[in-house]
Amino acid sequence: MFLITSNTRVARPPALSPAVMNAANILERDISRRLISSGDAKSLISLVPSPMSRPEEFTVTVSDGAMSVAACDDLGFVYGLLYISEKFLDIPPFWFWMDVKLQRLPPVAVPDGSYKGKKPAVKYRGWFINDEVLISRWSVNGDSAEPWRMAFEALLRCGGNMVIPGTDKDSHRYRALASSYGLIITHHHAEALGAEFFLREYPDLEPNYDDHPELFQKQWEDAVLAQKDMRVVWCLGFRGQGDSPFWANDTTGKYDTDEKRGAMISSMIRLQRAIVEKHVASPVFCTNLYGEVMELYARGLVDIDPDIIKIRADNGFGKMVTRRRGSHDPRVSSLPAEPDERGGIYYHASFYDLQAAAHITMLPVSVDFVNSELDRVFSKNLSEYWLINCSNIRPHAYMLDAIRKKWFGEELSDDSHSLRFASAYFGGSEKIARCYREYAPVQLPFGPEPDQRAGEQFYCELPRTVVHQFFRDRLSPAPGLRWLTDAGTLSGQVRYFASLCKNALPGLAALWEKCRDAGGEPIALQSHLQLLGATAGVKLGEGFEYLENSDYLHAFISFGDAARLFLDADVALRSSESGVFTGFYRNDCFADYKHTAFMLQKLMGYVRELGDSPAHDRWYRLAYMSKRDRPIRVLLVEDNHPTDWELYLKFKENEGAIT
Repeated sequence: MFLITSNTRVARPPALSPAVMNAANILERDISRRLISSGDAKSLISLVPSPMSRPEEFTVTVSDGAMSVAACDDLGFVYGLLYISEKFLDIPPFWFWMDVKLQRLPPVAVPDGSYKGKKPAVKYRGWFINDEVLISRWSVNGDSAEPWRMAFEALLRCGGNMVIPGTDKDSHRYRALASSYGLIITHHHAEALGAEFFLREYPDLEPNYDDHPELFQKQWEDAVLAQKDMRVVWCLGFRGQGDSPFWANDTTGKYDTDEKRGAMISSMIRLQRAIVEKHVASPVFCTNLYGEVMELYARGLVDIDPDIIKIRADNGFGKMVTRRRGSHDPRVSSLPAEPDERGGIYYHASFYDLQAAAHITMLPVSVDFVNSELDRVFSKNLSEYWLINCSNIRPHAYMLDAIRKKWFGEELSDDSHSLRFASAYFGGSEKIARCYREYAPVQLPFGPEPDQRAGEQFYCELPRTVVHQFFRDRLSPAPGLRWLTDAGTLSGQVRYFASLCKNALPGLAALWEKCRDAGGEPIALQSHLQLLGATAGVKLGEGFEYLENSDYLHAFISFGDAARLFLDADVALRSSESGVFTGFYRNDCFADYKHTAFMLQKLMGYVRELGDSPAHDRWYRLAYMSKRDRPIRVLLVEDNHPTDWELYLKFKENEGAIT
C-alpha cells in the first residue's frame, strides 16, 4: 500500500507545464487541509509519461509502497491528480462552491493496484461561465481572481476540458488563466472567434459589415493571433452587437429576407474559417445553431462545412427546442432528424430571459427530465461538444453535478442523484435529499409543458413589467406579458399572474417548511425565495383588485406587503452568506429583489396620491392617531410627514387603522 500523509508531495520533474503544476498544487493543498499533521517521512507521488496512453487518460498505480500517475498529456496528469483528491481524500468536485467544511483525517492507506478514471462519453465538455454578475463582483479574501480559479478547478474536478471563461470582457480577461489550467477555450455564440464587439472598438461607426469589411476582419484576425498558442475550439458565426441577430443592428437595409440573411451568415463562417487556418494548424471549429440561426438552418438557408461541429441549444429550461423570443415560442425541436456526424449542444443549467427563467435558483425541472433530454441528445449522436451554461455555479451545483455524470454516460434519476449529492455534501441527510427531489415538482407551471416551470425571474420581472406599464398606460395590457397571457387589459394580466402564484403557494410552502427543517444551503435559500416570490405575486393581484374598486388604502397596503416580501427575499439572500461567501449576492442585479421592491414602492406612492388628501394628513391621521384624536383638527399633523414606507409600516403596526 501507499500511505498518503500530510508530508506527501507531488514530484516536480523539469519543464512541468502550468496546468500540471496547478493540479499538483491543488492536490498538495488538499492534503494539507484534509490530513492531520504527522511526523511521517516525506513521500512522493511520481508523474510518469506514458506515450501509449490516449489523450486525457490516466492510470494511478500503487505498487511496492510507491504511487505514480501515468498519462500522455497535461489533462491526463491533471485528471489523475484530482482523482487522488476525490477518490482517496474524499473531496468532492463542488467542495468549494458548496462550502464543505473538510474534517481532518488520519493518513490514508491506498491499497496496491491500478486505478483509472471513467471514459468520457462527450469529447469536448465544459462550462460557459455566463451571466456571472455575482462572481464578477465578488472576491475571496480580497482576491477577485480566486472565484475564477475555483471555477476552473471545479470544472476540471468534474472531468470538463473546455470553457468560455466569462461573458464579454470577462472572457477576454480570464482566458489566459483558464488556459493555464489546461482548459480548452471556446467562445460565446455572439462573439465569433472570441473577438471584441465592433461597437466597443469603433463606437462612432455603424456596425455594418458591408461598410467596414476590413475592420471586422482585422478584429477577427487580432482575436486569432491573441489565442493561437492556446487550445481552442474556434466558434464561427455572425450575430449582432450582443445576443441578437446581426440585422437588428444593420442600417443598410440589404438583409431584408431570410435568404439574404442566411447567405450572409454562411459567407462569414467561410471567411472566419480561412482567417483561423492562416495562423493555426489543424484547428477545430464549431458554430451555434441558436435562436434565429437554428430557424434559418432548418430551412436550408445556412451552409456549414460538414467538419464544423454544429451546436444545438435547449430553450433555457432544459428542453431541446428553440427558445422563446418575446412572445414567439414555436418550440421547434433543435435536434436533427437524423444522427449528426459532428454535433453538440449548448445546454442551460442557468438561464436569463427577463421572463421566467432561473438565474439564482435551480433549473426548475427534475433530474429525470434532464436525463431524458440528454438521452435524446445521445441518440442523435450529439456527443462531440457539450457546453453547459453554469452561470455563477453555486446556485446550480446540484444540476451541474448531475450533468457532469452524464458527460461520462451515467444514467440519472432524482432518487439516485439526490441521495448521492446529499451524501457528498450534507453527510447523507435524507431530509436534504428529499428537498432536492421535491424542488422541481412544486415549481409554478406557467404552461402545459413539463419544462414550462418558473424560476425566480417570473416573480421578479413580471411585477416590474406591470408597474412600468401602469405608469405608461394603465388601461392597456403590457406587451412584455403577452408571452404569458392574452388578457386584454393590464389588470387582467395581473389577475392571471396572481392566480398562478396562488395555485403554487401550497406546494412551495410545504417545500420551504421541509427545507427549513432540514437546513442546507443553497436549497433552503432557493425554496424560500420561490415562496416569497409567489406570495408577493398574490399580494400584487390583491392590490390591483382593490385599485379597481377604488379602495386605495387597501391597495397601498397590499402593494406594500408585496414590496416587503421582496425586501425579505433580499435579506434572505444576504443572510445566507457566510465565510468566504460573504458578499456573494451583493451584486444580485438580475433578479434584483430590492429593485422590484423599489418599483412597487413607486406604485405605492402613486396610489397614496389617489387616496390621501392634498395635505397628506388623512392617511397620517388614520395611521398615527387614535380614533378619539382623529376628528380633532386643532393641529393638522403632529409629526413630520411620513414617507410612503414609513406610513405603510405604521399601518402594519396599527392594523386596526386599516379597517
